[in-house]
Parts: sequence; C-alpha cells; structure tokens
Amino acid sequence: MRDDSGVQIDFRTADAAQSPASELLAAMVAEMNELYGNIEFPGMPSATPADFAPPAGAFLVGFHDDDAVCAGGIKRIAPDAAEIKRMYVVPAARRRGVGRALLRALENAARERGYAVVRLDTGPLQRGAMALYADEGYTEIANFNANPIAAYWGEKAL
Repeated sequence: MRDDSGVQIDFRTADAAQSPASELLAAMVAEMNELYGNIEFPGMPSATPADFAPPAGAFLVGFHDDDAVCAGGIKRIAPDAAEIKRMYVVPAARRRGVGRALLRALENAARERGYAVVRLDTGPLQRGAMALYADEGYTEIANFNANPIAAYWGEKAL
C-alpha cells in the first residue's frame, strides 16, 4: 500500500507475540508509559496477542524497505464491531503518512473480517492522533471501553 506521501508500505499479518510485532508493541507500550505512567494495569481494556488472533482479530506490521516501521491490531468487541488497538509508528517514520496508511490497513482488515464499524481511543497528550482520526472520518462517541487514560473515543462505519 502506498501512503499519501508516496512511501511504499507492505502490510503483513503477524503474530503479535512474535518478532518484529512484539518489539513494536513493546516500543509502543514504553512510549505510552513515558506519557501516562504505567498503562498496563487492572482495569485497562485488553490488548493482548490473543485479542488480535484470527479469525476475529488481526495484527498488522508495516514494512518499508524491509524495515518494520509500524504496527497495530484489531480485536472483536461486538459481533459487528472491532476496536483498533496499539497503533504505533517508529519515530523515524513519523510525519510521512505512515500512521494514516496503517489506520487504513487496519480498517481494511476489519472490513475483510465482516465488521461494519471500527472504534478506537487515544489519550489527551496525543493530539496528532485525534486530528488523524477526525480527518479520516471518525466521529467522537462516548466512552465505550472504560479506558481510564483515554480522552477521545471515536467510531467509523466501514
């Protein structure tokens, strides 16, 4: 898939518990821990490799020139709805449209699994993510997943 900046991204379905997906997940968690403190505590919405397992879920890793540059997953939250979780773009690939390409690839993965709607959330310090979601057609909705860190919840019909 070519993103808006013309960067070629090759998205591959991956096991979130295996490399390179597991390293990208760890980097995402480490970055969020720096922003918000420990994000992995009881009461947080689940985002485990099992949540992203087929057939209801999927985890994608995006490659550019054989380098893993982004990752994210979808998990089933209702018969017709998936939640996009753990979106991450490595710092060197940011501001080049890779996040937008990842979001679209995750939406396509949800669509391929028969979901009619995708939902997501993000924290108050991630203004760029909020802007991306609004630009991509997400509508702000009420807190659907009881995420105590999130400040934005969005939904998009597929």
